[in-house]
Amino acid sequence: MSRRFENKVAIVTGAAAGIGRACMIRLASEGATVIGTDINRDKLDAAVAAAGPGAHGLICDSADPSAIEAMVAEVIARFGAIHVLINNAGIGPRQRLRLHEQPPEDWDRVMGVNVRGVYLMQRAIIPHMLAQGSGSIVNMASTGSFRATAMSSPYITSKGAVLMMTRAAAAEYARDNIRINAVCPGTTNTDILANSSAEMIEMLVARSPQGRLGQPEEVAALVAFLASDEAPHIHGGAYIIDGGRSAI
Repeated sequence: MSRRFENKVAIVTGAAAGIGRACMIRLASEGATVIGTDINRDKLDAAVAAAGPGAHGLICDSADPSAIEAMVAEVIARFGAIHVLINNAGIGPRQRLRLHEQPPEDWDRVMGVNVRGVYLMQRAIIPHMLAQGSGSIVNMASTGSFRATAMSSPYITSKGAVLMMTRAAAAEYARDNIRINAVCPGTTNTDILANSSAEMIEMLVARSPQGRLGQPEEVAALVAFLASDEAPHIHGGAYIIDGGRSAI
């Protein structure tokens, strides 16, 4: 494994499971000091242990601006810099419903984490990247940023917003040597699918030209490349990783 992130400090949100966990493990394996954040203490502790001695865990609600500010202040105090942000924390609606049936409180809950949380995390961290003269941010969007799915309007809307936020921010900070890109996974084999029926899994597999689901580690590999110094001219990109489904 390369050491692309030696002497770099990275924050990964939503790091307790799934893609966030895989990102934390990947960055730590490449030499980064990684701070994983989440609201689930037990799962976060397990993920940090799996990532090894370069990983640390901090409880932080990505929808709470005061919690974010406190977390960022602690990271700066302990580690002195933030070179990489992986904005991965995200949630879906509690129920699959048509738009007019979506409870406003559930809509607001999804937007609070998936859109406002991504904004708040960048708002808190970009000033430190400006002060140090560089930084790399990867926001976790989705193939849903491009392709609508019925019965999931809060999630789809939020991921479309994440993509456009990424593009706007990339244009704003490119001359400051801060790169901001989006990764857009398709259906990935994470804990979210744990309660899905065999029929549902079979349908998800069947619609992929590759004939399988994506793995969190595959998404993490793409994230690590975009976050690394090997991608210095990549700004405002939206990188789909979905086994070819978006190609058809």
